[in-house]
Amino acid sequence: MERAPEEIAVELASSVKELVAAGRKDLLLRAIGAPLLEELRIEAARAKLSRLRITKDYRFLLVDFGNKEIELQPVHKAVYLLFLSHSEGIEFKRLNDYREELTHYYMATAKMMDKEKIKESVDHLVNPLDNAINEKCSRIKKAFLEMMDEYMASYYIISGHTQKHFAGSSRIWYERLKVIKLPRELVVNEAMI
Repeated sequence: MERAPEEIAVELASSVKELVAAGRKDLLLRAIGAPLLEELRIEAARAKLSRLRITKDYRFLLVDFGNKEIELQPVHKAVYLLFLSHSEGIEFKRLNDYREELTHYYMATAKMMDKEKIKESVDHLVNPLDNAINEKCSRIKKAFLEMMDEYMASYYIISGHTQKHFAGSSRIWYERLKVIKLPRELVVNEAMI
């Protein structure tokens, strides 16, 4: 006879209490396993994460934090929108492949700015030998850290994700992607550009 998940959860809670009381959190961790522990952390954080609303005039608002605004310059908004549009991630060294899209976002967020200045700024951002993209990502991170703790901010910022690839039997290469981990169902984009 199959037991109900709720019944299993009650039994598990009891076992967890026993292990903690015995001072054996090490056994508890071993039983749960690190990958599942990380999934549980994500699930716990998801309940606390705020929706991110991007208004038609490109204001970035944390809906569930009293509509607090993330203050960013147009260039930072453009970079953020680019990475938000690519949940699969983008390698900084391949940013030139996204030049047109980045320019589009920048022109949309900086309507009053000179188009030549925008193109010049995009040139710096997509140049793999220039540090401009790292500077912009640092500023974005700082803006989110002003609103929330580091763990929660880790879902909103542009951060690294390395994928290991195997080509044949002996060749291994890594893709160093930059991603925004925020679940996309928490993004309300009214601008939809």
